[in-house]
Amino acid sequence: PQNLEPQTCYFILASFLTLHKTHIMEKIETIEDFYQKAFANGTTVGQNNVGHFNVFKFMPFIIDPTKTLSYQRRDYFKIMLVFGNFTINYADKLIQVEQQALIFCNPQIPYNFEPFEQISDVAFCIFSTDFFYQFGNFKDYSVFKPGNANVFELSDQQAQHILEVYEKMIAEINSDYAHKYDLLRNYTFEILHFAMKMQPSATYKKTPINASQRIANLFLELLERQFPIDETHRKVSLKTPSDFAAQLNVHVNHLNRALKEITGKTSTQIIAERFVQEAKILLKHSNWNVSEIGFALGFEELAYFSNFFKKHTQHTPLTFRNV
Repeated sequence: PQNLEPQTCYFILASFLTLHKTHIMEKIETIEDFYQKAFANGTTVGQNNVGHFNVFKFMPFIIDPTKTLSYQRRDYFKIMLVFGNFTINYADKLIQVEQQALIFCNPQIPYNFEPFEQISDVAFCIFSTDFFYQFGNFKDYSVFKPGNANVFELSDQQAQHILEVYEKMIAEINSDYAHKYDLLRNYTFEILHFAMKMQPSATYKKTPINASQRIANLFLELLERQFPIDETHRKVSLKTPSDFAAQLNVHVNHLNRALKEITGKTSTQIIAERFVQEAKILLKHSNWNVSEIGFALGFEELAYFSNFFKKHTQHTPLTFRNV
């Protein structure tokens, strides 16, 4: 990657960030899609039975501030170190970055960039889930979970440290060392744990796994599996606490007691919060009309969806979309 011509670098980064002026949600981008757009010569993807991993770095790189980078889901993980003055729409959050940030992207969480001035330096790695097979489940780490901290603003010293790790990655991936992919996994974990240590230590207190914890974990997994909603998955199937309780083969009261003990919230509250988050994403970044969005979230009548959304956001769906 460090030997690429500037024009090739442009196409790779433009393909990775996907330059568009529209906010219409597109189909999920695969690793193959990324390489097909980035490399006209049909560069091979995959790394000889160890899953896929690659790393890129461009410096300096100016992005036209009049362009918006599309809000799109991918089917691969990515970790980005981005220098510049920009905002990032991440899920339903809008985050402003003034100098540099480390960004963790889960395949199911869409995002886009809106540069205020320029993005002057980018280093990023992309990898498939199977690259870390038996090395840990990345979806279990807080930095990849919806609703947690996924974007970390860095000091100059912190950014320099992470940049040096990326430079080690690039040197390693271009080497002939037989075990280089083991080192690349280690470097990736170094970046991941660096960010997680920036969060309050209370986040990482060990919680004993009891019956309530297991029920809560299964409930949250069932809830999250229903998303993202897109062209290939257009409607949720589990909508009410009773739906989830039946799926878990427990009484709804038992489910609520377990969730209250572990999360401090009821199943109704948790379902509503996740449905509102997905509604916000679709309202802001898809071309579906309000009725289609409501139907996808299990509301058979537009009025029911509008009342639900207003109750939780103080805005009607149309008002929120047009803000």
